[in-house]
Amino acid sequence: MSTAVKAITSCLGYQQITSLSTSTGLTVPTTDKNGLNAKPTLALIVADAQNVRWRDDGVAPTASIGMPLSKGVTLQYDGDLSKIRFIEELGGAVLNISYYV
Repeated sequence: MSTAVKAITSCLGYQQITSLSTSTGLTVPTTDKNGLNAKPTLALIVADAQNVRWRDDGVAPTASIGMPLSKGVTLQYDGDLSKIRFIEELGGAVLNISYYV
């Protein structure tokens, strides 16, 4: 199975989320490295240590309901970054996120 990868032109930042015991959204950067207004259009999201669940339909995920994201797998997300939310399936999950335009 092949995966189409979008061209990444510029990194706008990195975020690590270490508290996922409740439904948690992203903190999307609003400026680039030069301080200019910017809006990321893509995020690479990797679950670390534990699996997580996510939803982007306006409903909070739970530990058993939502799209599963297994630890170590990269989610290339190009939807509305302000709507996606995550929760851990088991305690100790961490998310690593890089934002791109």
